[in-house]
Amino acid sequence: MSDQLIDERQAAAILGTSTQTLSNWRSTGRYHLPFVKVGRLVRYRQRDIEKFIADNTVGSGRE
Repeated sequence: MSDQLIDERQAAAILGTSTQTLSNWRSTGRYHLPFVKVGRLVRYRQRDIEKFIADNTVGSGRE
């Protein structure tokens, strides 16, 4: 896991969504995805994106 900060466009690409969706998630609180504000810029930690994916991965139900 990395503490590297990535921009909103990169985070959206990793998650397979749009930057507008990420903006909606931030404003509505629909999903807890930590972000960092640097002035007006929004950044995400690589490790937070990876954790978000892991936390929202649904198993096959065959366990």
